Amino acid sequence: MNYSKKKLLVTASTFPRWENDTEPRFVLDLCRHMTDQFDVTVLVPAAPGAKEKEVLDGVKVIRYHYFPIHKWETLCYPGAIVPRIREKKVRILLVPFLLLSLYFHLMRLLPNYDLVHAHWLIPQGIVQSFFKKPYIVTGHGGDVTSLNKGILRRLKIRCLKKASGVTVVSEHLRSQVQKLSPGIEPSVISMGVDSTRFGKQYRVSNYFGQEEKKVVLFVGRLVEKKGVTYLIEAMKEIDALLVIVGDGPIKEKLVDQSADMKERVVFLGAKTHKELKTIYASSDIFVAPSITAKDGDQEGIPTAIMEAIASGLPVIASDSGGISDLITSGVNGFLCKEKDVIELRNNINMLIKNSELVDRFKKESKLIVSRYDYNVIAERYKKILSGME
Repeated sequence: MNYSKKKLLVTASTFPRWENDTEPRFVLDLCRHMTDQFDVTVLVPAAPGAKEKEVLDGVKVIRYHYFPIHKWETLCYPGAIVPRIREKKVRILLVPFLLLSLYFHLMRLLPNYDLVHAHWLIPQGIVQSFFKKPYIVTGHGGDVTSLNKGILRRLKIRCLKKASGVTVVSEHLRSQVQKLSPGIEPSVISMGVDSTRFGKQYRVSNYFGQEEKKVVLFVGRLVEKKGVTYLIEAMKEIDALLVIVGDGPIKEKLVDQSADMKERVVFLGAKTHKELKTIYASSDIFVAPSITAKDGDQEGIPTAIMEAIASGLPVIASDSGGISDLITSGVNGFLCKEKDVIELRNNINMLIKNSELVDRFKKESKLIVSRYDYNVIAERYKKILSGME
């Protein structure tokens, strides 16, 4: 009996530009765990210095150009489209080029594929909805919660209604989709974590050069919704080292804010995933102080929280977006109100001083994060895709 895998085209706008890139790799990790059942190809925007075609971790990658002058293809990396536009407003002029290029590349490629998985409603889901090929669309956060006016709202609803399946990464986003388009019943399947790549075995003593101090860690893009400004404020009265990993448009503002804390705040910049496993393991507490941005942008479930838990760290986070799907306050971590500096400070101090509580949180979190291993997450996506016509 001949068995040939169905050909799956995955579209996304956040993806590693090359091996050991600092860009988020959750789409790549999910695809990597689906190659046993599908012949997977990922279609993503081009970036200066990135190959047009390559294979990453066994996954075929096609990067499409969207502007005649390739060095100006800066809309999507590093970071994400909306923050890139906020950082430099002239980049909004690239959006029509991106949409048109994606449309024409899909028109050419889709006859060669059986199924499509579009990550993010905007732009991948919206563009995909203009074709008849069966697709599922996954909402990750701001693509669901923001930009919900006028023609964009109508196009997002159209995308949801035409999809063979809709998934979102958190319960919060599920409720937001239902508000956006009543009658749509999305499945909640988060992104995941490769738990074999993280753990305390990667710990390096005195990695940050502050052996006597506890290390409080943040990992993520330095953008408004990550709430780092409130974490820096909270750390002003805490005897610990704050390590901030990531880059983004508000980095200079955050550096200025912490100017009088130079001995206790370290900005490491963006790091590769190989470097991150040591940084996580060599820290003591992970904090995700996320907030709702002015335009309504909210978190899904940050993969950094999953990676921190897999690395054996206790977590303090804001009760924002879908974070409460992963953290239950007082059980496997602490949840704080958004922007509540005092609550953040009190919870960080509590974990610094209470090793028994830390051990309990880590034990409970380990049980929870096992449900988010990519072996489990990929099976759920494969089941949905296999059921599509």
